[in-house]
Amino acid sequence: MTASEPDRAVPAAEQGLDEVVELCRDLIRIDTSNHFDGTGPGERRAAEYVAHRLDEVGIASVILEAAPGRASVVARIAGRDRSRPALLLHGHLDVVPADPHDWSIDPFAGEIRDGFLWGRGAVDMKNMNAMILAAVRRLARSGELPARDIVLAFLADEEAGGALGSRWLAEHHRDLLDDCDQAISEIGGFSVELSHPVAERRVYLVETARKGVAWLRLRARGTRGHGSMITKDNATVRLAAALTRLADHDWPIDLTPTTIRMTTELKTLAGIDAGFDDLDGTPFAPVAGLVSSALRNVANPTVLRAGDTVNVIPSEAQALVDGRFVPGRGPEFLREVASIVGPGIEIETVDYTESAESAPEGSLINAMQRALGAEDPGATVVPYCSSASTDNASFAPLGIEGYGFVPLRLPAGFNFARMFHGTDERVPLSSLRFGARSLYRFLTDH
Repeated sequence: MTASEPDRAVPAAEQGLDEVVELCRDLIRIDTSNHFDGTGPGERRAAEYVAHRLDEVGIASVILEAAPGRASVVARIAGRDRSRPALLLHGHLDVVPADPHDWSIDPFAGEIRDGFLWGRGAVDMKNMNAMILAAVRRLARSGELPARDIVLAFLADEEAGGALGSRWLAEHHRDLLDDCDQAISEIGGFSVELSHPVAERRVYLVETARKGVAWLRLRARGTRGHGSMITKDNATVRLAAALTRLADHDWPIDLTPTTIRMTTELKTLAGIDAGFDDLDGTPFAPVAGLVSSALRNVANPTVLRAGDTVNVIPSEAQALVDGRFVPGRGPEFLREVASIVGPGIEIETVDYTESAESAPEGSLINAMQRALGAEDPGATVVPYCSSASTDNASFAPLGIEGYGFVPLRLPAGFNFARMFHGTDERVPLSSLRFGARSLYRFLTDH
């Protein structure tokens, strides 16, 4: 145990859940890096591992490949009340690449050090995959049924948009999901430690909304020429100026029902009177990026391409921009980007994922509160809007409401936001165990 997880007696019904650490470690050691270009090892080995672990406790599953090596796993567990719609519980098996030269340890070694499990995927999101496996394996071993049918999906290709994972599953195997009405996945359920006005109180931010995604290609055209000549028609310069305008644009705060409730409740619970633009020095500093980015549109240039040699002025320059828009604001966001970059810049939408906003209250949220409260009496659930998209976006068109709930009680001051796609990604062992117990309680309750 650590200071972040008080000692507790583990009821007999929950014994066996500690294997979540072993499960997560095994998954980290399977390199499933997604390079966005179809290269890499793919998710097949991880899918086979998951299927084997399910089969060990009598849970039948099927491995589905959208392309060679790009495998997902789907299973169904019968619940006590089969007249109810099923719950879709899903996680992605792929991870973003990790350069070992940037890391303190081998990113795929699954090393345990100082009370943390280190490695690519420890937070995004092999931790949740391990929690799911631990919880359902415990259910199967005990003979206890979940409250309703659960459809499990361990998916390929989320990091590249899900074309070979969740999108493909929704399009080609919709029958496996037909009776699901709600889904639970990543980027929610993590704690923020509060010391004011009530000591030892923790807020657990549960994702009930997510921003939409607009990946854009900006293109400027000019006159090709010799690099030694004076020119006022330089495509690279024109594009650079447009990107500077975009980077300097001050997007205003734009609240939705979820973020209105989030900011109101957080201000009350933490005693914060100021806005959410600068959370440094507040209890929310470790998750400042996740919270602040949820409140406004974001447009970040990420890739630049122009020219081949130093002495040739190129006729074309391109940039990729990662755009994330507040729920319900997609068309306005695209018009605003066009206005900011100005004339002479072509804009192509490379990928567009609609935003979504689910009910921030109801029986599902209440069950999350009960599960967290049983493990952490100081827990308070607060809905929030995720600035990132998840595989829930692929299932929303099927009428499935998506939520983010990876229950993690985190140590005070732990920079959780930096772990996503970051160097030296790691998760506290105590948080993994807490998550497996909380998820198990939730599944048997709701």
